[in-house]
Amino acid sequence: MSAIEIRGAKRGDETAIVDLLRELADYERLLHRFRLTPECVTRDFFGAAPAISCDLAFADSEPAGVMTWYRTYSSFAAARGIYLEDFYVRPASRRRGIGRALVVDLARRAVEEGCPKLEWSVLTWNKPSIAFYETLRAERVDDWHVYRLTGDALAVLAHG
Repeated sequence: MSAIEIRGAKRGDETAIVDLLRELADYERLLHRFRLTPECVTRDFFGAAPAISCDLAFADSEPAGVMTWYRTYSSFAAARGIYLEDFYVRPASRRRGIGRALVVDLARRAVEEGCPKLEWSVLTWNKPSIAFYETLRAERVDDWHVYRLTGDALAVLAHG
């Protein structure tokens, strides 16, 4: 068994983050939407007002997984939460406890910060990930639909 390390991303990790997230985009069949560059990571992950947080997993000192997340707020519950935006473990590193270690680390952070929930989305066709999430005792939320405004629809609405 290899040594596994989980840590927050830091300056100098930009290329590893981009590479891992590009692999995730490819796996999710969304490579045509992938625009992230090392410069974007520097600006948005490590800038003066970071838009997102990132944790990395290493197996024998090699990048093996990535997780990006941000804090949310539920006004009805008057409580903070964490939204897991991206979660990926390289195929060669799967089934070694790395994915679970990443989620455990984020769950620990949520509990320590008093967040009563950790949420994420998964593509409906991604059966391996769904099976993994169910081993964690995560519950699928069926009573909500995700909506999105992009491109022309967003621009038209914004300009009235």
